[in-house]
Amino acid sequence: MVIDAGAIRAKNRAARWITEALQPPVVVTVQLLISPLAQPGFPGTMAYAALAALFVCVVPLILLLVLVRRGKVTDHHVSDRKQRAPVLLMALGSIVAGLLVLTAAGAPQNVVAMVLAVVGGVVVLAGVSPFWKISGHAAAIASSTVIAVLMLGPAWLPLLLLVPAVGWSRVVLRAHTVAQVVAGSLFGGIVMAGIWWVLQGWMVA
Repeated sequence: MVIDAGAIRAKNRAARWITEALQPPVVVTVQLLISPLAQPGFPGTMAYAALAALFVCVVPLILLLVLVRRGKVTDHHVSDRKQRAPVLLMALGSIVAGLLVLTAAGAPQNVVAMVLAVVGGVVVLAGVSPFWKISGHAAAIASSTVIAVLMLGPAWLPLLLLVPAVGWSRVVLRAHTVAQVVAGSLFGGIVMAGIWWVLQGWMVA
């Protein structure tokens, strides 16, 4: 069998591009920024969403990059399973601080509900990570796209195609097995999105 080296390189480049462009900090930031859409006051409430993104995504990412630079963590995707729980717990600390700030600032309940859904996801991923490397990329893109469809309507269903695209990229790069990607997708799309659905129905009603 002849192996097409060019095709393999092109596939790997595409996988790396998808992995970087749709990594959790990016998609969760977008997820948070659209969270005020379902409540009156938008776009004025975007400032609260940006504040949430700062604590949920930006601060943890900066801290992670510092740890990578110091050699404490392998890379910004935290490829070493043993390093994932401490990094996720560090992120959780920033997120909880953000929740306190958002609550004190009187943030819209939909923004708070979105942050709480992320908290649920981080807690579960931190608990599972020492035993199994479930895909955080898959969980993030699945929760973000499902929530977007629930918020914006059926016209946005094509966004769900991003879920298999991200899963494919993680498998191609050998960052995860198919089972880990499927588990992450189901967790994000059902559990995390479900937490958001219940919370926003309860808090916003």
